[in-house]
Amino acid sequence: MVRSGNQHSSENRTGQGFNEVRANPNKIGASTPYDFDGKNLTPYGGLLPLATMLERIGFQRLVEQTVTVSRSTKVMSAYQFILTIVMGIYVGFARLNQLRYIARDPLLAGIVRVSHLPPQCTLWRFLNSLHSGMARQIQAMQRRMREMVWAAGNVALHSVTIDTDTTVHTLYGKQMGGRKSYNPKNKGKKSYQPILSFLAETKEFVAGELRNGDRPTGKQIARHLQEAFQSLPRCVVSFFGRADSGFYCWEAVEAYEKFQCRFVIVARKTSRLLEELVAAQWKPSPRTDANEQCEFWYQPAGWGRAYRFIALRYEKDPDDEACSDEVVQYQLFATKQYKYRVFVTNMTEPIDKVVWFYNQRAGAENLIKESNNDAGLAAHPSRLFVTNQNHFQLAMLAYNFNAWLSLFNREATDTTGVLKHTTLATARLRFLFIAAKIWRHSGRTGVSFSEHYEEKALFKRLMERLRAIKLRGDSFGPVVEAALV
Repeated sequence: MVRSGNQHSSENRTGQGFNEVRANPNKIGASTPYDFDGKNLTPYGGLLPLATMLERIGFQRLVEQTVTVSRSTKVMSAYQFILTIVMGIYVGFARLNQLRYIARDPLLAGIVRVSHLPPQCTLWRFLNSLHSGMARQIQAMQRRMREMVWAAGNVALHSVTIDTDTTVHTLYGKQMGGRKSYNPKNKGKKSYQPILSFLAETKEFVAGELRNGDRPTGKQIARHLQEAFQSLPRCVVSFFGRADSGFYCWEAVEAYEKFQCRFVIVARKTSRLLEELVAAQWKPSPRTDANEQCEFWYQPAGWGRAYRFIALRYEKDPDDEACSDEVVQYQLFATKQYKYRVFVTNMTEPIDKVVWFYNQRAGAENLIKESNNDAGLAAHPSRLFVTNQNHFQLAMLAYNFNAWLSLFNREATDTTGVLKHTTLATARLRFLFIAAKIWRHSGRTGVSFSEHYEEKALFKRLMERLRAIKLRGDSFGPVVEAALV
């Protein structure tokens, strides 16, 4: 029998999702019982990759071969003391008295190979006993470690950019070496003026020192630049340099020329330079933010020869009374009619490209800010200047630990143009502050992390790369597939 009528022959609906069995949520409230019987728990599970990198690279051997400590230690070796202080800074405790909060952390104590960290007074005695040459020894150790990290991390940069700058650390105690000098935020107060150099490509600290509050001399600037160039691995053959007007001197130019470095330095306001600016032929500047631009060759007093100067000119707002003839800034100086940005360079590119290249130096100021705030660089713990100098180098070593771990944790396809920098504060939240439990079974020790850890894929990849670091002849074989060039 055939029936006539409308027929609906659409397919049946499919399920919209899998009805998984969910566990009941944990009910936490005021009546929830608690105790302090948990054993081998740590909030710093992210120290495991750092410990792995230090062991594979041979950090202990580097310290023992490079650093000489005259004081005879009993509680721990000199290597353990240095490792304890640097690890404390890396975790976020820049003051020695703050280490008591992690003195019995099982993971940190296990890395240092002690049952618990010594008290503050013991750490202070060790830090105060370090001699004045310790800062240079730590820098030499960092230079050797950088070569190893670059080899293992497959970093093959042939050209690098060195950004050099100074910062001001206002002193609130009676630290030796404090001077009343350039301090715009706290005028009239004593300060230190450290000098630092960073690599723009990898964000590493390459050279620097803690200085008193006086402005650095030309010889001190030249010595610092030479140390920065000599701190780079042998694969680097081409150099670029950027600096503000605090480094505007013939000695700095000589240092750049000695290493065949292409540089851009901000010029400082002088009467002779103003005469050159007035007599220059100004043209419109459509590719910069300035109204006009010019270039000329000029030999400042005391310089060995003339160099190319480029300048940008901005028309002043007549209502702006803040700018006067006495205003002198590191990048900008003013006259009654114009504001100027003037650069001295040995580069031959057009004006707009040279200015663009210098503007990228703003990243160095962020790195200094990160060092001051996150690595505890501005925390000068002692009244003794030598102790503060050594603490400066230990803080920057902790900063470099984060930069080197980032090189191992990068994507294989990353280049210097897209390589992202993870600040120390962000790295702590993502990869360091990880709850973990240390277990022991059948003579083995392991670390268990939460299955809900969001970054476990990146963490696992990082550990696999670090554990694959091995010596191949006199160097380390690369553990990252593609080279960073």
